[in-house]
Amino acid sequence: MDFDLPQPLVDYLAELDRFIEAEIKPLEQRDDNIRFFDHRREYERTDWEAGGLPKKEWEALLGEARKLADKAGHLRYGWPKELGGKGGSQLDLAVIREHLAAKGLGLHNDLQNEHSIVGNNPFILMFKEFATNEQYDRYADKLLTGQLRTGFGLTEPNHGSDATFMETTAVRQDKDGQPGWLIRGEKMWTTGMHVASHIMVFARTSGKDGDASGITCFIVPADTPGVKVEEYLWTFNMPTDHPRVSLTDVWVPEDAYWGQVDQGLRLGQSFVHQNRIRQAASSLGAAVYCIEESVKYARARKPFGKALSENQAIQWPLVELATQAEMLRLLIRKTAWQMDRMDHKEIERTISDKVSMCNYWANRLVCEAADRAMQTHGGIGYSRHKPFEHIYRHHRRYRITEGSEEVQMRKVAAYLFGYLGPRRKAMSELTWDDVDYRKSDRPTEGERAATDKATKRDDAGIADDYVQPTPARP
Repeated sequence: MDFDLPQPLVDYLAELDRFIEAEIKPLEQRDDNIRFFDHRREYERTDWEAGGLPKKEWEALLGEARKLADKAGHLRYGWPKELGGKGGSQLDLAVIREHLAAKGLGLHNDLQNEHSIVGNNPFILMFKEFATNEQYDRYADKLLTGQLRTGFGLTEPNHGSDATFMETTAVRQDKDGQPGWLIRGEKMWTTGMHVASHIMVFARTSGKDGDASGITCFIVPADTPGVKVEEYLWTFNMPTDHPRVSLTDVWVPEDAYWGQVDQGLRLGQSFVHQNRIRQAASSLGAAVYCIEESVKYARARKPFGKALSENQAIQWPLVELATQAEMLRLLIRKTAWQMDRMDHKEIERTISDKVSMCNYWANRLVCEAADRAMQTHGGIGYSRHKPFEHIYRHHRRYRITEGSEEVQMRKVAAYLFGYLGPRRKAMSELTWDDVDYRKSDRPTEGERAATDKATKRDDAGIADDYVQPTPARP
């Protein structure tokens, strides 16, 4: 095994660093743009009189940075080559996102709204994997030129993790002699709707509540009659661009669906696997930033005449965080490397649990690291003059979005115990004889038959008839 990063990737990280210093940092300092990143950041980013939406000046600055990155060939690094990108791998993107997040807050990489000089756009690979020829002809140019900007409409007011119970429906209905679909329902947390040209609407088209099949993904123009942003929900981290959207008798043409009818959740899985591994890498990078800043502060700060870092109460929590970061980095990179070697369906069948491990643990780690950084820095760490409170508020949401950590832990458990994944066959064939070390002490079949009626069985159907003392072994 070789754990060294490929030299081209190492060289590219250095190239990104040079680009940031030459192009992005000057823009960050110009016209007091630093106000969006220093202690004024939340106030300056938020249009408090417009429902808490991002200020236009803030989004314009991000757009200017992306244009510089695109011109330099960085923004579309992860796009497929046939769509104008460089074909960056999942491993590449994981390493890059950790590298950029570990630099702290800045115009180079601000994850509050997924801004980065190296873009993260799972929709691009979804398009490549699932678009039909007709859909490619219709949307490709708009996608490449940035005219196609989508909101993701999966979650609903009454259904989040239980997405297969969604209440939004789509039924076939002709209009003026043209076949199509009539969509009715509501969506929540449909991020970016204030600038989206389209909304990806997941709706039940067949089957019953709880069925994974029978859900279809539709691409609906945001200005379609019946599509309405009801409210923008204010959140722990501001500004907000997360609305509740209603869909009242929204009619779309027959071919407005994405991928295949009744198989829309495949697109959702493609989206979350890409997002989860990259977001895990970003959380890792932010955690590393918090750890490193705390270590430097503890060495420099000298209360009672000696360095703060000499105290074990300071050392040990940071040691544990640093240890977790090292282990997590290896798992993230191994998982990203594996993802590069299989298609979307294979990822779901074999290593979806590893993606979830990376994601939920990274999101928990960064919150712990930010909290520890605040504690280590004392009063100044709690203030907005340090970025830790912002990092905590931003990354805290990822323990809920992209699949709550409880749901992701359930996915890991399903793979671990063989209810899903590659262990399913072996674990389903497991018998009590395979695990009980007391084989010689167990009753014979005849003895068991005689007492079977008196046997108490637990919920799993495993006999609980070993209440008598077991003879001691020599």
